[in-house]
Amino acid sequence: MLDVDAEPGEGFQLLEQLYQNERLSQNPVIIYAERELSLDEQALLQRVGERLTVKEVRSQARLLDEAILFLHQVESKLAPDKQQMLQHMHEKKAIFKDKKILLVDDDVRNVFALVSMLEEKQMEVIVGENGVEALALLSQESDIDLVIMDIMMPEMDGYETMRKIREQSRFHQLPIIALTAKAMKGDKSKCIEAGANDYLT
Repeated sequence: MLDVDAEPGEGFQLLEQLYQNERLSQNPVIIYAERELSLDEQALLQRVGERLTVKEVRSQARLLDEAILFLHQVESKLAPDKQQMLQHMHEKKAIFKDKKILLVDDDVRNVFALVSMLEEKQMEVIVGENGVEALALLSQESDIDLVIMDIMMPEMDGYETMRKIREQSRFHQLPIIALTAKAMKGDKSKCIEAGANDYLT
């Protein structure tokens, strides 16, 4: 995919280089330009089209359509074992879809980064700023699939919160990942003892 207007002139220079390279010229090229191409640019596309497979698009929606079509064609030409590997990767990604995550953290920057990452994988995220809020949310939300628990928080820290969660029999199997900004000796074992299934820093 080549946005010919990202750096004026450079896009068509790169296209010329692809045309002249016998190995690289086997790859299809999608040209993205929101404007009308000049006569010289159209002539260049016509010339390189003798060797390169060139598709010209003028909208982001069409760009996405062409990219999906190309990727589908590439996948269909792969050996059966490679196709199976790709299918397995897609299935693993689907595991995360629609899972509900309780994120317990009082740091706005951490919350923003983690929520963005989790929602990108199509998970639903609810946020509590401390252990007290976390316990309240767990009592209100019966379908939480995973808890991500910061350790250093006001009012009730992560250790105490995890212990209180595990005291309730209905949460014995609820996965909890402890999260801390500093990796101190003994932190992991302390988190596991408090009730975490795993530990991230």
